[in-house]
Amino acid sequence: MGMQSIQVSTPRRSAVDDVFDQLHNEIISLRLAPGTKLSEVDVAGQFQVSRQPVREAFIRLGNMRLLEIRPQRATLIRKISKSEILNSRFIRTAVETEVVRRACGVYDGQYAEAFEQNLEQQKRSVDGLNAVDFHALDYVFHHLICASAQCEFAFETISQNKAHVDRLCMISLSSREGLAEIYEDHLGIYEHLKAKYEAGLVNLLRQHLTRLDSTVETARSARPEFFED
Repeated sequence: MGMQSIQVSTPRRSAVDDVFDQLHNEIISLRLAPGTKLSEVDVAGQFQVSRQPVREAFIRLGNMRLLEIRPQRATLIRKISKSEILNSRFIRTAVETEVVRRACGVYDGQYAEAFEQNLEQQKRSVDGLNAVDFHALDYVFHHLICASAQCEFAFETISQNKAHVDRLCMISLSSREGLAEIYEDHLGIYEHLKAKYEAGLVNLLRQHLTRLDSTVETARSARPEFFED
């Protein structure tokens, strides 16, 4: 599936970026499951790079609390923490609420085509039960909201807090019904944004993020071994 992205200027990529992005994607998609051991030597061999960029990528993932780096011992994919998930949700709600308020005030339709293409691709992902593509499109959707609000700087905070939630979603929202519920939220968010209906948009965003409560419990019941609390 081709997925549109927002064109922004970015610095030249490095070996650290490549290693980080690949490991990040594998952790979020659960291809690297919580509790899995990682070796700098093995990862360096996989990417055909020295250990230094791998070490730096590990540090970045550790700062995001996705890796547990233990000196002189194996590095582990961190298990999911319910308390950290709820803390992340609090931060994300505070930031994204202000983003959508601002978006309502300045929305001019500049990203209308990108929103509509994104939502069309989300619908195809729901119909095809493709959770991996759906969650990639979810990132783009929320990035578009930040772009519409003229505050893309906020997306870094939002995406960092989404990273923990997306591991949950890969466990508990891989049914057509679960994906469809999120898709319908996105449709409503976009309609409220177009209408510049601030109160409705804020309420729907809060409802959208509150769905995390049931997502946590469903995921913990399905894969208790992935959780640390």
